[in-house]
Amino acid sequence: MPDKPADLASHPMRLAPARLRRVCDPKAFKFKTTADLAPFDGLIGQSRALEALDLGARIDKPGFNLFVLGERGTARHGTVRGMIEAYAKKLPVPADWIYVGNIDQPDRPRALSLPPGRAAKFKAAMDEAIDELFALIPSVFESAEYQARRRTALDAVNNDQEQAFEALNEKARGQGITLMRTQAGFTFAPLAKDGVMPPEAFNVLPEPERKAIIEKIEALQQDLAVLIERLPGWERERRQRVTDLDREYARLAVTDVMKDVAASVADLPEVHAHVETTTAELIKHVGLFRAAGHIKRDDGPPQLMQPAETITENDPRFRRFRVNLFVGDGTKTCAPVVVEDNPSIGNLIGRIEQQAQMGALFTDFTLIRPGSLHLANGGYLLIDARRLLLEPYAWEMLKRCLRARTITIEGPTDRMSIMSMQGLKPDPIPLSTKVILFGDRQLYYALFEGDPDFAELFKIAVDFEDTVDWTDATANDYAKLIGSIARREGLRPLSPAAVALVVEELAREAEDAKKLSLRIGNLADHLREADFWAGEAGHKVIDAADIDRASAAWERRHDRVSLRGQEMIEREIMLVDTAGAKVGQINGLSVMSLGGYAFGKPSRITARVRVGTGQVIDIEREVALGGPLHSKGVLILSSYLASRYALDRPPSLHASIAFEQSYGGVDGDSASSTELYALLSALSDVPIRQGFAVTGSVNQRGEIQAIGGVNDKIKGFFALCKTRGLDGTHGVMIPRANEQHLMLDRAIVEAVAAGKFHVFSVATIDEGIALLTGVAAGERAADGRYPKDTINRRVEDKLIAFAEMRREFAASKPIA
Repeated sequence: MPDKPADLASHPMRLAPARLRRVCDPKAFKFKTTADLAPFDGLIGQSRALEALDLGARIDKPGFNLFVLGERGTARHGTVRGMIEAYAKKLPVPADWIYVGNIDQPDRPRALSLPPGRAAKFKAAMDEAIDELFALIPSVFESAEYQARRRTALDAVNNDQEQAFEALNEKARGQGITLMRTQAGFTFAPLAKDGVMPPEAFNVLPEPERKAIIEKIEALQQDLAVLIERLPGWERERRQRVTDLDREYARLAVTDVMKDVAASVADLPEVHAHVETTTAELIKHVGLFRAAGHIKRDDGPPQLMQPAETITENDPRFRRFRVNLFVGDGTKTCAPVVVEDNPSIGNLIGRIEQQAQMGALFTDFTLIRPGSLHLANGGYLLIDARRLLLEPYAWEMLKRCLRARTITIEGPTDRMSIMSMQGLKPDPIPLSTKVILFGDRQLYYALFEGDPDFAELFKIAVDFEDTVDWTDATANDYAKLIGSIARREGLRPLSPAAVALVVEELAREAEDAKKLSLRIGNLADHLREADFWAGEAGHKVIDAADIDRASAAWERRHDRVSLRGQEMIEREIMLVDTAGAKVGQINGLSVMSLGGYAFGKPSRITARVRVGTGQVIDIEREVALGGPLHSKGVLILSSYLASRYALDRPPSLHASIAFEQSYGGVDGDSASSTELYALLSALSDVPIRQGFAVTGSVNQRGEIQAIGGVNDKIKGFFALCKTRGLDGTHGVMIPRANEQHLMLDRAIVEAVAAGKFHVFSVATIDEGIALLTGVAAGERAADGRYPKDTINRRVEDKLIAFAEMRREFAASKPIA
């Protein structure tokens, strides 16, 4: 029969309260508050990661980029960024880069490199020169000197033209005819004594006289035709003279303005050559600046008159002379450290923007924008790996740049377009960026196994630990770290008792009494909440009560689902017994995790047996609710039964196991020992105490193995039993290997100390079934039999009886 509460309290497998929670003694700390402690600038328990980070940050070889892996909250991002910024301060400022127009190939802008800090000055000098030309060119061509020389140049041609026409006119006058200029052109007319002969007078002249005049005019028309043929030549000569004069004045003006710019980059051959080319282009296109100044040619003959062209300084045609300051604003003092939070392809490798103009899209080299790879060139680029992989083509483009060690600006449409479209193809820029990716371990291993390029491009793995050994030294380091966080965040200092409780909470988070969690992010949030509650209570120092209140408030915000589950059990919607004893029925424990909050969930497990062919049916698996690990556990317990009992008989058992009222998936093998206990109870007809809950996996030798979430499982069953009333008959049975992981709530420890609740640890199935039933398991004697009335004897007798029944049934069947 099951033991009484007094017997349970003295049971040898019962764990003493001191073994249920490791306590951090506040007296071990030698400070009054954390304000007395020196700042802690290091990192606890991450020597392996820091060594890898140091190597990866300083080695300057292809492919030695870094992948920082670890769990959330381990301060990976802040630590790595802080250390990388320290490394960057020791590196020189990288070169500046500009994009300029390409005269020969306008669709291929040129990338030019300048020493650090000089690109911004060069752009400013070029802009100043262009702006000066906007004012200078119009004034030069409006000057009296230019206008005088222009008139002189035109007068020489005009005089030649006028003299030719005047000579023809004199020749005509000598014959009584004059040359007239009309709207329709040049024409000849006969002269009278008082001027040009009217048509009426000409028509009344005698026929011979009229005929003679017409013959003279026809002869003069031939001479006029010769002059008319010379008009385009005179026009070309005028235009050429003006063009030569314009170039002379343009050359003088532009060269004078650009000479200082050229002198400033005389030590940079490529940049100096670009200035010379730009100077020639400015001279060639000086008319744009004249038009921008509303210059109007209003002198000379009518053929040279031109309408004023309205051009502003923002006209796209002036952009060819500008400079696109691509990278380098002249403010850097060391190598760059860039954090890319949105690693799209455009944000990584740059993009070419477009502007709407006259209903169409327009672009040029001044609209080329840098990406984070450009901005981080010569330094470090930090990217979240998961965000990078979620951006279309971004991962492939990053790999291409790292392999080629150049950055080529390319849009995603360039990769997808079926038709070739003309666009800008800027010069690629050499890449010397150290890329650092952040991700979890699962993502790292998936990339390592699934992407053949990954191992070649990211050769340094910076693996951050999740936990650190709990020693006196690490506890003191944590005290300094807690003090540093409080100081940095402007929080109240902590008392030794508060620090001790925080250390215990870190062990609870690590789910290990010998380890402390390294999730510094969670720690900082906990301290912020505790500081708030300390302020609410009027405390000048954060004490243990404030830490407790912050923990309780956090749990209160997250335990809704857990409480709803308990309520369903209390209202008997979900059936879980916590009193009495039943055959083939036991309480199992599982863990659910929702939104970062894990809680234990009790559930009923039942087993039924009868004569059969040796099958143990897992009902969860049969309906596809059981995962592979759970199915493995059931197969293991089946093997355990078959190899331990009635070895001289064929397996004749038919058993079924079920998680009652389980409507979701079940996975994991932590309930395999629990299921085996239920089977043994059903086979032996010995009831199991329902005040117990059990967790633990089993192997084929009947040994109980460690499981995860032991603290949450115990807490979940304790909460149910407490609600129904603790009477000393309730407890949890765990694997002995999990004793070292116990960091139970103080309320549970106090209940165990008062004898109202119990925690037992077992190492074998025999130990567990004896505790659950109050009946000895029994060891096989020398005669090969188990002692009478033991669990194992009852089980074996039942299996032998099943085998006999099966044999008799087979013998009684008629032969067909």
